[in-house]
Amino acid sequence: MSRADFRLVTDWDVPAPPERVWDELMRPADWPAWWPSIVRADVIDPGEASGVGSRIRFEWKTALPFRLAFEILTTRVEPPALIEGRASGTLTGIGRWRLAPSRGGSRITYDWTVTVAAPGMRLVAPLARRAFVWNHDTVMRQGREGLVRRLARR
Repeated sequence: MSRADFRLVTDWDVPAPPERVWDELMRPADWPAWWPSIVRADVIDPGEASGVGSRIRFEWKTALPFRLAFEILTTRVEPPALIEGRASGTLTGIGRWRLAPSRGGSRITYDWTVTVAAPGMRLVAPLARRAFVWNHDTVMRQGREGLVRRLARR
């Protein structure tokens, strides 16, 4: 891995069965309604009925004073356990959502293996590594909190 490469693994426990979580995760265009860090999620291509081939353009505001924009191409879907996509844009790489039943609900793991592609961010990535990881953790914590609230309302 280069010093601009990151492997970020996030685990969420949520009080809802995997099927309900799956329904929310399979509608990324709706994520801005519950994930406060997402400014936009525009469907470029809906892909197949399974979700494979869908392309979504995301814009994220982060805890650090910058925004990230990237596209996700969904490459693999195994209901209700796995969603995999390839990122291109400010970040490039692979993201995988894994869902499993747990006591009291679902265990969700997001595995995000990316390279910082934006030239300015790439330059500072080795020095700002801890800040980038903290930023990711903050964005993901907000996502979990928003998802839990969303699931509680439904």
